[in-house]
Amino acid sequence: MIVESYDENGAKVYEMVIRQTLQDLQVSRAIRDMKVFADPREPVFIIVVEYEKAASPITIDDLAEYEYKKDENNLYIRVKDETYLPELLQKLWEIEGRENIQQPSRYEIIINNPKAKVEGIIIHDPQDDLKKKVYDAIFRIIPEGFKVIDHLSEGNVIAMVCSDEIIKDEWIQKRDEMIKKLK
Repeated sequence: MIVESYDENGAKVYEMVIRQTLQDLQVSRAIRDMKVFADPREPVFIIVVEYEKAASPITIDDLAEYEYKKDENNLYIRVKDETYLPELLQKLWEIEGRENIQQPSRYEIIINNPKAKVEGIIIHDPQDDLKKKVYDAIFRIIPEGFKVIDHLSEGNVIAMVCSDEIIKDEWIQKRDEMIKKLK
């Protein structure tokens, strides 16, 4: 992690604040690299974060078995692992409509007149969870009052230029240079 600023003492203090924030949110191990540029005289704050890849997504095939009974026009799902059951139900409600889903027991789900194929649907994506935590950390790190934000997210890199004024082109260029140095 590098905090760049004209004020060396201020940079050291901000580095401590960042480390504490990442530790508090339990994402410090997930951050591969981070570069920060701060200049309160401008005022500008640029943060570029590269985070690790998380585990593979959990699909319906990982936690359930299912069988379509054509004569009844129903899809029967037998849950093997109820860890992600609330997320499974939420996903099925989105796809098929809540009124078409029955749950006679903890381990059984019936879809009446299914319209979509359930094979391979992603139920839980750890990468999304990690990305949300990284965003949470970034928004806690950004100086208060810096509400004008230019945001960039590509792959596992998140970059923001923040100010309390209109974002200048040179700040965007600085952000892009920081991203290049990160990769």
